[in-house]
Amino acid sequence: MASPTYQPRASSDGWRNPPLAGAGGARRLNHQPRPEEDEAGPTGPKLRPGYGLRGPRRSPHVLTAESLGALTLPVGDDGVIIGIDPQNQPAVLSLLRPAPMEIALVGSMWMAQVLALRTVAIGARVAVETARPPAWGQMAQSAGGGQQCVSVHDVRQIAPQGPSVSSPVLVVRDMGARPPRNQLAPSPWQSVLTVLPFLGPRSPQMLGRADLVGLQRLSPEEAEVVTRIMRLPEQVGAVLPTLSDNAMLWCSRDGSHQFVMTQPTEAETNLLGGPRRMD
Repeated sequence: MASPTYQPRASSDGWRNPPLAGAGGARRLNHQPRPEEDEAGPTGPKLRPGYGLRGPRRSPHVLTAESLGALTLPVGDDGVIIGIDPQNQPAVLSLLRPAPMEIALVGSMWMAQVLALRTVAIGARVAVETARPPAWGQMAQSAGGGQQCVSVHDVRQIAPQGPSVSSPVLVVRDMGARPPRNQLAPSPWQSVLTVLPFLGPRSPQMLGRADLVGLQRLSPEEAEVVTRIMRLPEQVGAVLPTLSDNAMLWCSRDGSHQFVMTQPTEAETNLLGGPRRMD
């Protein structure tokens, strides 16, 4: 019986054996570059399809050293979205920084818990030192989707938290208008938020050394004190007694300030209830 014969394939896409090279009949492996390909391309041998990635070999992809300064990368503010500003734009608060940071919040536990939940949402840990642990317990259990992101400690029972750039910590101190001295040493990537329900005898000192101060609605007498300590314009201080429950004024020691309205999400409302000034 005669052996069947087949017609050679006409394609040259790698299915057919390469032609013989040289008088000795040695075959050239098809993954080796041809001599004329060695000088192809400005950066060396030109790779064949399937045997290497083609890099940026065209002039439109090449920048001179003088052109590098014109490159920009648009990056917005980073931090916790605490609400919207008067221009209806997102207001972002940078609560966690490479340097230690002290924050004073004259307002409700509700506002402090909203800030704690949103801090957990950006991947940070929250440690609460409080005189009312049951009021923080439900929030701590619900935060983090089952992970231990919020820890609650009795007064003077909080241990060092070990903050780092990959695991920043927000320490919330909720112990009334006269909180005891903070036992934790200032640390990079660890911010301390002290909650004051109202201004007490020691509050002016705390506000004076705080890097950032958040103010909910105040009495006219408290507004006068804060206006003087934080060097606020008189017209701004006059607004503080009229703020709604979800409105705040954030200010710093350099005199900068910003009104912010905090709108709770549906999940925050289901867990914490609606906005309020007093708990």
